[in-house]
Amino acid sequence: MKIRILLYVSVLPLLLMGCNMNSQVSDASGTFEADEVIVSAEVPGKLLSFNIDEGSVLKKDSVIGIIDPLPLQLQKEQVEATIGALHEKTTDVRPQVKMLEDQIAVSQTQLDQAIYEKARTIRLINADAATTKQLDDLNTQIKVLQRQIDVTREQIKVQETSTGTQNSSVLSEYKPLQKSVAQINDQLRRTNIANPINGTVLTKYAMAGEVTAAGKALYKIADLSVITLRAYITGTQLSQVKLNQQVKVLVDNNTSGYKNYTGTIIWISDKAEFTPKTIQTKDERANLVYAIKIHVKNDGYLKIGMYGEVNFN
Repeated sequence: MKIRILLYVSVLPLLLMGCNMNSQVSDASGTFEADEVIVSAEVPGKLLSFNIDEGSVLKKDSVIGIIDPLPLQLQKEQVEATIGALHEKTTDVRPQVKMLEDQIAVSQTQLDQAIYEKARTIRLINADAATTKQLDDLNTQIKVLQRQIDVTREQIKVQETSTGTQNSSVLSEYKPLQKSVAQINDQLRRTNIANPINGTVLTKYAMAGEVTAAGKALYKIADLSVITLRAYITGTQLSQVKLNQQVKVLVDNNTSGYKNYTGTIIWISDKAEFTPKTIQTKDERANLVYAIKIHVKNDGYLKIGMYGEVNFN
C-alpha cells in the first residue's frame, strides 16, 4: 500500500507538469486569412472566353477572358464617321472671296480709266476743247467706283468673319467627339479581362457565354504565397509584441505534433475588442483582447480558415 501511494505521488507532478507544458505551447491563437480580391467586369457584354478554374494560379496582368467588343467597335465607328462629316459641314470661303476680288479688280480698272479720262479732260478744258460738265461727270464716276471698291472690300471682311464663325461652331464639336473616341478606346481595352495580382483563384462566379454587367463579380483571387494569421492577445501581452517582430507560428500536422513556421507581426490593433467566440486567448478570463496580424510564408500547407497558434518567445 505504501508503494502505491509513493508511486502516485511521484507520477502526479509529472502529469501536472505535462499538462502545464501543453497549456503553455502558445501565447495566442487565431485563424489564417488572405487578402482576397474580387475581380469584376468593367464593361457590360457577353463573355466570349473565360479561361480560368478554381485553384488556377494566375500571373499579374495576364488576360484570362474577353468580353464581346463588337458593340463598342460599332459605337467608335459611328463617332469617327461623325467627325469625318464635320468637315463636310464647313464652308470654304475662298471661292466667294475670289469672286469679290475679281469685282474689285474690274472696278479698279474702271477707276484707273476714269482717272486717266479726268486728267485728259482737264487738259482739254484748258485748251477750250471740253466742258466742265464732262469733268463733273468723271468726278462723279470716280467717286462711285471708289465707293464700290470700298463696299466690296467690306463684303470680303464680312464674308470671311461670318464663314469663320460658322466653321468654328461646327468644328467646336471636334474635340468632344475626339474625347468620346478616347473613352471608347479605353472601354475597348477593358473588354480584355486582366488579372490584377499574382495569386490563386478561390471562387469562380461566371462562365464563358454568359452576359455580364459592369461591376458584376467574375472571380475571387488571393495571393497565398504569404498568408496572414489573425490572432488575439490580451492587454497584458501587449508589452511582449511589436511591429516587425519575428514569432513562431504553430500549426497542427497529421501527427500529434506541430508544424513550425516563422512569422512577422505586421499589424497590431490600437483598439480593444471583445473576445471572439471561436478564439481562446492565453488568459480566458480577459473580456477584451487586441487583434494582431502575422505574415507567414506559405509552403502550400497553410489554408484560409486553418487554425494556428503563436509563440512570442
